[in-house]
Amino acid sequence: MNKILYFILHPFLSFNLWSDEHREDEGIDVFYALFLCVAAGIWLVVQRERRSKNSPIPFHFSAPKEADPNWSSVKIERPTLESHLEDVNIQPMMLPDRRYITCFDPSNGLHLATILADNEAEIAAKIQKASAAQNEWMYTDFIQRRRVIRSLQKWIVENQDLCARVACRDTGKTLIDAALGEILVTCCKMEWLMNHGEEALRPEPRKSNFIQFYKKSEVHYEPLGVVAAIVSWNYPLHNAWSPILASIFAGNGVVLKCSENVIWSTSWFVNIIKNSLEACGHDPELVQLICCWPEQAAALTKSPYIKHITFIGSESVGRQIARDATEHLTPVTLELGGKDPAVILPDTNLNQWISTWMRGIFQNAGQNCIGIEKLIVHVDQYDDLYDMLKERIEKLRCGSVTLPSDQGYLSPVDVGAMISDNRFDALEALIKQAEEDGAKIVNGKRYHHVYHDEGTYFLPTLVGLTKNSAAIAQQELFAPIALVMGYETVKEAVELANGTRYGLGASVFGPDQNQCLEVAKALECGMVAVNDFAVFYPFGKIHVDLFFVDEPRSTIRGTKASGYGRFGGPEGLRSLTNPKVIVYDWWPALIQTSIPKVLDYPIRSLGTSFEFTSGLIRFFYADTWRARIQGLITLIQAQRK
Repeated sequence: MNKILYFILHPFLSFNLWSDEHREDEGIDVFYALFLCVAAGIWLVVQRERRSKNSPIPFHFSAPKEADPNWSSVKIERPTLESHLEDVNIQPMMLPDRRYITCFDPSNGLHLATILADNEAEIAAKIQKASAAQNEWMYTDFIQRRRVIRSLQKWIVENQDLCARVACRDTGKTLIDAALGEILVTCCKMEWLMNHGEEALRPEPRKSNFIQFYKKSEVHYEPLGVVAAIVSWNYPLHNAWSPILASIFAGNGVVLKCSENVIWSTSWFVNIIKNSLEACGHDPELVQLICCWPEQAAALTKSPYIKHITFIGSESVGRQIARDATEHLTPVTLELGGKDPAVILPDTNLNQWISTWMRGIFQNAGQNCIGIEKLIVHVDQYDDLYDMLKERIEKLRCGSVTLPSDQGYLSPVDVGAMISDNRFDALEALIKQAEEDGAKIVNGKRYHHVYHDEGTYFLPTLVGLTKNSAAIAQQELFAPIALVMGYETVKEAVELANGTRYGLGASVFGPDQNQCLEVAKALECGMVAVNDFAVFYPFGKIHVDLFFVDEPRSTIRGTKASGYGRFGGPEGLRSLTNPKVIVYDWWPALIQTSIPKVLDYPIRSLGTSFEFTSGLIRFFYADTWRARIQGLITLIQAQRK
């Protein structure tokens, strides 16, 4: 011990720091100088090795010309996904007996592309390509998987302007909506996977019981094979990258089916991931993209080679996918509708949170899976909140960020276009019905833009509700519409929040955080933010809900139709794996399981065998030590017979 202490302290002793006397030879021994040089060299080598395995790899990509604000194209009159059937100017050389999809900018009607839709044979071929690539990918380690994601993260940060413009061109959203809803949350997801994904998928020890004290139990999370993700159109970058990255990090291949509305942008976003895989030395066929009409979707949802399906979309389509998945008992995660409330407790500072509520309602023109659909406020603050919202909403500007101007964009724009005008008649009917029932309305109709006559805009709307039973208070709107309701007691507020058939997410705002937490616990939903909005989405337990049933809510109380399962966080990542339990011996040389002769086949005596088993059970599970000792004596006696 003395020698060890001397070795450690020798450099300091050489300086003679604690003595008034100084020797001529004092200083650091040359041995220590050499030792420090060697240690520094080793450290540099280790760091260089780590960088060689972990540093992001640059890769080639091509920017689509359509993302340029100065790009121009054929303007489609009243564009639809099948406009190519009526307009010869946007028709490609069409193959017989095949269907195509028209891609266009919903903010102005400009034609982007006319794309061949996949048929059943092509879908099956893409599943097989992903399966072949997964056979090698499943043996990669987490260092290799992290490197792919790290390369993507570096790329998206450096090219966020381009990514935002691509998303805006295909969906009509604003640059701010793209930056927040597409890029920021995707970066959050990638950061979580790189920092915590391995921990979630690492073999996990499990506790055993007394009878198996000599056994060790572990859960191993193994890749499923090829999984599918069927995603909505509202966030083409995030909705594509999020399930793809989770799937490949878990060791799977993945087939993504995007919405027909955003095949143009999704194709480019998925190719970026394929480019990153290839640059990192992996088979880019691990990730496949399909886009087909609903009639061909069963080739994916009923495929025996698909081992898990993640779906984001409407309730009606989700129910059909769940039925299709029963063909081969394929597990499914469903994120369906939502009617997310924001409960505002009494005496809340409205000025403090008004900007958060505006963003929660009008982000992405209200086309947000976890957007705020209903504000529930105390009656004493109802008028104040309504007036504050009215003042702001009347100032919101609709428009496109893809129109060229002196600055490159038409600025400023608060609310972009909706993906289509298919639901405008229904939205206007709901608002009119609410007005007839006594609701106060601001705006509430479609908007014919002076510059974008083919754009699909709906005016930012405010609806002051008088009753929760109104159709507009029960249906998911997925539009730039703010609903405001009043309550008198906190109990009533909770009942209003829970009073729909949905239960995806919610928010609670108030001056007393403890009271907010009590209300949050009482809400029937999968995730709640306290004094904030949507912060639960990118960081973990992203989705879900309670039940999924066909019966109407009037006959089964408390049911929810927002879906089931989780994506994101440890639970979501593990859902993309096969949890395999492995049990083995702690000390195989000392003790292992064996069958006593009294229980060995053929049984010699049923009475003696049962007596032995009874004593064994009593020894391990009786509630007193006296009974346990008696059980031990019984099994020993039975063993000797």
